[in-house]
Amino acid sequence: MNTANRITMARIALIPLFMLFFTKWPAWLAEVSGIIQFLNNYGSYIAIGIFVLASGTDKLDGYVARKYNQITNLGKLLDPLADKLLISVALIMMVQADMIASWVAVIMISREFVITGLRMIASAQGIALAADKLGKWKMVLQVIAIVAVLLGNYPFQWFTSIQVDNILMLLAVCLTLISGINYLVQNFKILKLNDM
Repeated sequence: MNTANRITMARIALIPLFMLFFTKWPAWLAEVSGIIQFLNNYGSYIAIGIFVLASGTDKLDGYVARKYNQITNLGKLLDPLADKLLISVALIMMVQADMIASWVAVIMISREFVITGLRMIASAQGIALAADKLGKWKMVLQVIAIVAVLLGNYPFQWFTSIQVDNILMLLAVCLTLISGINYLVQNFKILKLNDM
């Protein structure tokens, strides 16, 4: 396994760690365990750091793969899978914590299912559908919005009473929809759907 794929695997390995630190444990358990008490008090901050670190490895593995000619079929499979897992897990955990509405997670995750389905159809026809720039910007905005919500609108609360984190999340939802529709329109005609 090359360096780029190791970085991608590290991103996937960080996802359960994010879940562990983000989870709020029962109070009775915190009373009998100093570790659980620590996780309840400071775990969310560590989880944010893990999420930011994991998100940052997305650009790093792509850079390493291109610079050192380490582009592989395994990497092509794992890289988008790692992105989807990271974002989906974060959204689901945030819904569970009442930080975002469930429809936000449904829209973002559904978009990934639809695009993945389209890519699978294309792959079966021997066609490789590459990610477009709008999709990459969508990922960047999703990460920024998730971090802003996880931070509870910090540091924007110092400058304005406007819930900037909620606005960023709404923009991320809009860009998710727009990029998904754009991707479908751009690539749907490429597929030989009449052969299906």
